[in-house]
Amino acid sequence: MSIVSENIKHLRKLKNWTQGDFAEKIDIKRSLVGAYEEGRADPRLNNLLNMSKVFKVPVDFLISKDLSSLSEEQILKLSAPRKPSSKVLSITVDKNNEELIDLIPQKASAGYLNGYADPEYLEELPKFQLPNLPKSGTYRAFEITGDSMLPLRPGTIVIGKYLEDVTDIKNGRCYVILSKEEGVVYKRVFDYTLENGKLFLVSDNKAYSPYDIPVSDVIEIWEAKAYLSMDLPDYSDDTMDFEQLKSIVLDLQQEVIKLKDHHPRLN
Repeated sequence: MSIVSENIKHLRKLKNWTQGDFAEKIDIKRSLVGAYEEGRADPRLNNLLNMSKVFKVPVDFLISKDLSSLSEEQILKLSAPRKPSSKVLSITVDKNNEELIDLIPQKASAGYLNGYADPEYLEELPKFQLPNLPKSGTYRAFEITGDSMLPLRPGTIVIGKYLEDVTDIKNGRCYVILSKEEGVVYKRVFDYTLENGKLFLVSDNKAYSPYDIPVSDVIEIWEAKAYLSMDLPDYSDDTMDFEQLKSIVLDLQQEVIKLKDHHPRLN
């Protein structure tokens, strides 16, 4: 039986509705409710939307999250907005009213927890623009510390797009999280707010243990979209050493000499 089938059946029973009661509420035949709950048919979009309204559960939760073990109290929490605790986002613009990307350097990251909504604080930060970023969002840049997200090294600048709602998190992707207890961190994030009201943060460097934070402590979420690094790739260990490179150059020189011998005009 599919997730949506189990969810429909579970949510209906939590409401103490018969299949007939539920069918009447969403304006379909009782037999169709039975087909949905037994997995013999999949609900059309208009019926899913009606179910979402009567159950007060987002459609994407109905079709993608297993709700069958949750209580009615937990289900009711789904109807509440799950936005970061701060609703104020200060931005800076240039003389053409184009948004600038504020850079939060390592030395300023501690102060960012107190100054994230202060226009005067943001005004003092370094700023830049990237021409190839979509204009549909607000971006901010953060200089990361430590080695928990290798191969991105300390000093790498991660550019994030502002996320308005926790529900927009895509599990396993990288985000910059500003929270009351942790300050600024860059991690892979998994959303477990439905199950226990927390975000699960994972480092790419396995030497660091995963941990969770309450979603109520989250102030800002920035989805990683690009990064800037001063560390150019070092190929010496993986491809060729200096002696190999010197040999290639000598071979090229010999080829040039031969070419000149066969074609005097090149001399």
